[in-house]
Amino acid sequence: QRAPGKVLHDAVCNHLNLVEGDYFGLEFPDHKKMMVWLDLLKPVMKQIRRPKHVVVKFVVKFFPPDHAQLQEELTRYLFALQVKQDLAQGRLTCNDTSTALLISHIVQSEIGDFDETIDREHLAKNKYIPQQEALEDKIMEFHRSHMGQTPAESDFQLLEIARRLEMYGIRLHPAKDREGTKINLAVANTGILVFQGHTKINAFNWAKVRKLSFKRKRFLIKLRPDVNSSFQDTLEFLMASRDFCKSFWKICVEHHAFFRLFEEPKPKPKPVLFSRGSSFRFSGRTQKQVLDYVKEGGHKKVQFERKHSKIHSIRSLTAQPSEQHTEVPKQVSDSSSFAYGDDNDAAAVQSSRQGKELKASAEDTGQHKSPSLKKSPKESRKVDGAVVSTVEEEEEAAKDRMQQNRPQSQQPSTGSLTGSPHLSELSINSQGGPSVANMSLSPNLSPDAKQSSPLISPLLNDPSCIRTDDEEEVKRKRFPTEKAYFIAKEVATTERTYLKDLEVITSWFQSAVSKEDCMPETLRNLIFSNFEPLHKFHAGFLKEIEQRLALWEGRSNAHIKGDYQRIGDVMLKNIQSMKQLTIHLWKHDEILMELENGIKNSRKLETFCRDFELQKVCYLPLNTFLLRPLHRLMHYKQIMERLCKHYPPSHVDFRDSRAALAEISEMVAQLHGNMIKMENFQKLHELRKDLIGTDNLVIPGREFIRLGSLSKLSGKGLQQRMFFLFNDILLYTSRGLTASNQFKVHGHLPLYGMTIEESEEEWGVPHCLTLRGQHQSIVVAASTRAEMDKWTEDIQMAIDLAEKSSGPAPELLASSPPDNKSPDETTVDQESEDDLSASRTSLERQSPHRGNTTVHVCWHRNTSVSMVDFSIAVENQLSGNLLRKFKNSNGWQKLWVVFTNFCMFFYKSHQ
Repeated sequence: QRAPGKVLHDAVCNHLNLVEGDYFGLEFPDHKKMMVWLDLLKPVMKQIRRPKHVVVKFVVKFFPPDHAQLQEELTRYLFALQVKQDLAQGRLTCNDTSTALLISHIVQSEIGDFDETIDREHLAKNKYIPQQEALEDKIMEFHRSHMGQTPAESDFQLLEIARRLEMYGIRLHPAKDREGTKINLAVANTGILVFQGHTKINAFNWAKVRKLSFKRKRFLIKLRPDVNSSFQDTLEFLMASRDFCKSFWKICVEHHAFFRLFEEPKPKPKPVLFSRGSSFRFSGRTQKQVLDYVKEGGHKKVQFERKHSKIHSIRSLTAQPSEQHTEVPKQVSDSSSFAYGDDNDAAAVQSSRQGKELKASAEDTGQHKSPSLKKSPKESRKVDGAVVSTVEEEEEAAKDRMQQNRPQSQQPSTGSLTGSPHLSELSINSQGGPSVANMSLSPNLSPDAKQSSPLISPLLNDPSCIRTDDEEEVKRKRFPTEKAYFIAKEVATTERTYLKDLEVITSWFQSAVSKEDCMPETLRNLIFSNFEPLHKFHAGFLKEIEQRLALWEGRSNAHIKGDYQRIGDVMLKNIQSMKQLTIHLWKHDEILMELENGIKNSRKLETFCRDFELQKVCYLPLNTFLLRPLHRLMHYKQIMERLCKHYPPSHVDFRDSRAALAEISEMVAQLHGNMIKMENFQKLHELRKDLIGTDNLVIPGREFIRLGSLSKLSGKGLQQRMFFLFNDILLYTSRGLTASNQFKVHGHLPLYGMTIEESEEEWGVPHCLTLRGQHQSIVVAASTRAEMDKWTEDIQMAIDLAEKSSGPAPELLASSPPDNKSPDETTVDQESEDDLSASRTSLERQSPHRGNTTVHVCWHRNTSVSMVDFSIAVENQLSGNLLRKFKNSNGWQKLWVVFTNFCMFFYKSHQ
């Protein structure tokens, strides 16, 4: 009793062999019958006054956002018991379908596979929720669909469904707001939540909370000041008493520390004279420390064997003596050394001090054994990359399975890329090579086949599930597992997308140009005569790759090592042919410049190109497609580097792959300088369309460095501004409320002679910089320290570049000279001289403009990107099929997805 609470808590965890005991706490009623948590720092006797009359409950205290973060199967089992208890006590409220689905998984874990007679008998004896009778038929329907599911898998699915419910892990604390309205406060891993009844009406994320405090019965939340306002907001809630208020404050402090801090907070030094306020602090490991401890193997591994917890499970399992786990603590149901909460029927876990006190008995040999899951099978929630995120979709998936009349047995696990027994063949390669998007769908995941949904039954490799050699052979035939195969698949899928990118120019743009007489004949011939040979070549290249893959995937011969199970020879042959097209690639900078000059000199061509960009088929700025052939060379080089790294020198495909890599590297080296110059030219023209109030942005020698959102300090406080950094000048703009979605230039600072210094202490603003120019100084603040460091580094680099140049930059915001349009267009709409001499951006200001460019994303996300980021992005692109699940439908939709560092594009098919 004189020991601190931590000793009692650790004793309980050691008794249960529980490694991840930090998620749990000891709860007991105080002298006012209010449930409180045992303080780990205070002596037990000062907290529990009359220990003989107090029941201490060992329950879950911290609910992580994803149960996949729980590394031990025993921890997941205890979490499943907590969900079962919360259902029984009415804490975990949800609709009838979700409730029935949860209970069906509990029943599957307790008694095993569905048997109508035994199910009815079991549900009559065990009440999982009040008024359970109305849901019994629905529970049994769901239970029928869980055939073959082990107790460990049932626990996993129970937590998977429960964690998506709004009331998962929520403990409501009655309170009132300033208007006297009755509400409930709760705390979660994300922050503080406000409920009205059981409906969440507000949430305060930890990142927004500056301080938590209480004054008597008032609970106070101080929020951080908004970026666009200079004041800070304080929220006030009234609770029933000071004790209630302090108790909730303690819970908030502990949740914030556990989920947000990297390590346990250090104790504050005790005041010499008197103390003010509470000295309470969080004690114990944070979630990060727990995860690191378990992953690094800092504990002695004690296996936990999860079995059916009710005696009925023996009925359907054959007795097969096993000698595999002779020193494993067993889960028992008839005796309990420690009660889990109020649930006296819950199966408890016996202690095994060194894993040797309990031996496998004859009674245990007949029971079904499931593996000890060393890693959480979170990959099982993914279906070819599509992740279902709502409980309603879980229910729909379960309904699909109930439509089948015959019971289904568990599907055998498919092959794994990484070798982990818990990853399906849809898992992402951990080395970043073959991606989920490049893999063919497993037949048992087809939405049309109405097979067992992986969202309900994870595809786990179960050693106890005996597979014949024939099954293994079929699996190996149907799904090639070599990394080289997935690299070849990646070449094919990205080549499909690249071919469509070429068709934007050779088909759609060419067709539109032929209908409108707006482009000079010389420019038309320059563009299409250089793109059509590329399109023709890559169409043949794609066909050849797909033929090779078809042979590689052949069911009758995939297991035989043949000449077709390689891709290096195809790549070498086509890259050598591609070198003959280099003359066309050299012309692309000329194409880009001539097109921009044509747009500048002809308003008719400018209007035509802008209208074409607004069509759905042109999903990127038009001039970006002109750079695609050079970007594709970078893709080939990156893919071949990965392939050569994968192959051993003795592999039959190694020599061809190395030769192909040498050839493509030579092409990239020749064209790389040209590509960098074109990317900068294209980016300057793209930014010119996003800005209002600047005319001569594109000038020789100017290079783009970084763009992003910063807060500028003014008399009105911090105001969000969009900054654009070049090698000679820094622009700052704001987004205007116009239909064009463009940014208006407010001012500019020449970099020649500029100095930069940190000034957080001077202005009292975090992540603050002062930029001192020769004629003007401004104070800016970044959203994070990392953002500030990026800006500081790039601005200093730009200042150094400007100092090396001949002198100050030319005036950027000068008024625009009169348009130099072609004579046949000056009479259109009878424009006046004033209209013609107005800013060139006047036309753009009145016309619609893209609102989804990187500039707008950086504005909304309050972040920045550099030219280096853009260059890396164009080198990384992936294509493939993903499945999408609609909320109110039973099926899955197969979509073609292209994703890069910044964007994801969804299409109905690769066509």
